[in-house]
Amino acid sequence: MTVFESLNNTTDKAGDIAQKYVETSRDYVKLKVFQQLSLSISLAIKLIVIGGLIGIALIFLAVSAAIAIGNELGNLALGYVCIGSLFIVLALLAYSLRKHLDRTIVKRLSNNFFD
Repeated sequence: MTVFESLNNTTDKAGDIAQKYVETSRDYVKLKVFQQLSLSISLAIKLIVIGGLIGIALIFLAVSAAIAIGNELGNLALGYVCIGSLFIVLALLAYSLRKHLDRTIVKRLSNNFFD
């Protein structure tokens, strides 16, 4: 076997190894995209279902609390004003904490994404 044949043989092996590496990397990327997509979709579905149920529960609780407060105060409208004001205060609190919430969400999602 001459030097040129040996060099040609080594080059062919390197080409085969490189091709296998590219194919394996492509398969890995496909699996990673599938994993992230399935995690994202399942998270969104859970958020919609659980969030919707909690939202409906909060509506019923808010209406019943407003009626109870209105009965105690002798004016039903005042009960609704109290509960509405409570929701406005909670919304303002959530608005003031939005950057902290963003950091927390990004930190948790980055743990999943860069797993």
